[in-house]
Amino acid sequence: MTHLHNARQRLAGDPLRPQYHFLPPANWMNDPNGLIHWQGRYHLFYQYNPNGPFHGSIHWGHAASQDMLHWQDLPIALAPTPGGPDAGGCWSGCAVDHDGVPTLGYTGVHPQAVCLAAGSSDLLHWDKHPANPVIPGPPLDLSAATGGDFRDPFVWMEKDGWHMLIGSRLQGQGGAILHYRSYDLLGWDYRGVLLRGDIHQSQPFFSGFVWECPNFFRFGERGVLFFSVQSEAGELLYPVYYTGDFDGERFQPRVQDILVHGSSFYAPQALRTQDGRVVMWGWLKEQRNQSACSQAGWSGVMSAPLSLSLPDSGRLQVEPVEELKTLRGEHWHTTALQITPGDAGWLGDLRGSCLEIEAVLEAGETSVFGLSLLGSADGRERTRLVYDGERRRLILDARQSSLDPEAPGGLHEAPLGLESGGALRLRILLDRSVIEVFAGGVCLACRVYPTLPDSAAVDLFALRGSVRLKSLDAWTLNSV
Repeated sequence: MTHLHNARQRLAGDPLRPQYHFLPPANWMNDPNGLIHWQGRYHLFYQYNPNGPFHGSIHWGHAASQDMLHWQDLPIALAPTPGGPDAGGCWSGCAVDHDGVPTLGYTGVHPQAVCLAAGSSDLLHWDKHPANPVIPGPPLDLSAATGGDFRDPFVWMEKDGWHMLIGSRLQGQGGAILHYRSYDLLGWDYRGVLLRGDIHQSQPFFSGFVWECPNFFRFGERGVLFFSVQSEAGELLYPVYYTGDFDGERFQPRVQDILVHGSSFYAPQALRTQDGRVVMWGWLKEQRNQSACSQAGWSGVMSAPLSLSLPDSGRLQVEPVEELKTLRGEHWHTTALQITPGDAGWLGDLRGSCLEIEAVLEAGETSVFGLSLLGSADGRERTRLVYDGERRRLILDARQSSLDPEAPGGLHEAPLGLESGGALRLRILLDRSVIEVFAGGVCLACRVYPTLPDSAAVDLFALRGSVRLKSLDAWTLNSV
């Protein structure tokens, strides 16, 4: 494993490389795969290209952790087999405990098909099943309509046996989630389209042309199905969720919405922890171009571990896991400030690029206000987190995030109404090029690429209306 350590050391000086979010030692990473808790440790597999910071020759990378924060790099779990059903790549899938045998279900390409691999008790050695592919492609009556999109198996156990969901599409209609059942993981019975999209839908979100990376979890009597949405041109849009009722055959959706807002978060997968929580990771894809990634030597990072909950409203809530608080270091505390438009310097010496911030702000219904992050002393670089009370929107404004003309900018928004009494409760995770914001159960994520060495200042601002800072706490977060 020395070569993995050396790769990490070689890139350690990169000021944009996150410090407490998981990412491989080097090269390309995309979707989280095969999340499982096994013999006291959490295992995270991920889409990985060992040959460089670009998508191609996809393997399954592997890491393990006892706390979901500090990860040990482990050897590659799956690699393409020349001449095999995964010769073109080992694409996304899941992990299950099959009668005491750790088992991976994954996508072989090309064509896209479902494959299995059984692991050793330490999860370091994997044998691909000789029957692969166990599902060679979509049902014959749907084959033409799917256009070859048939991937990302998600498997779980119900009382009547194993269930599997596959991401797909129905041409001219929209995305589709296909449903299978099995008693042994080898012979699969197609049960139908569990959920189908509508390319004409625009609210509460555009539901796209292809669906991928499905997950299903039960929260008491209610079920939650989430997956990711592609455009017709293959643009990776966002993850969405549907809450509803699942009787083992049919899923009746009740509520639907975007799972995580912003331009960067995609292809999440979750697991159920030993204490019953549903914890999710997503791929925070790069927003800079391929040339910048090649020069940096790495591409892609995992989100923070995020806890999912389902209150009576039926709207899924997303929050950082409690374990993140164990990384807290130096602490700042500020209280009772009246913020007025045009003034600055409210937070004194608060600065950093690896921070956690909790803030409670009170404002009028039409006020516009927020926090400035990663600001330079000369004001040329900064990322603004803005709450627009009149529009009821939370906005990450990255238009001044970087002086690099090739770096992305733009506005990233999420709908959010203030709590009764006009209080905005924010929790912000800032990790160099990663920003994740949580408010009222809503998550908004973004990637930014500051260039100036002093772009680390944090401040408050008001653009319109009266704003009162009730309290603000900030902590440095230690590297993992």
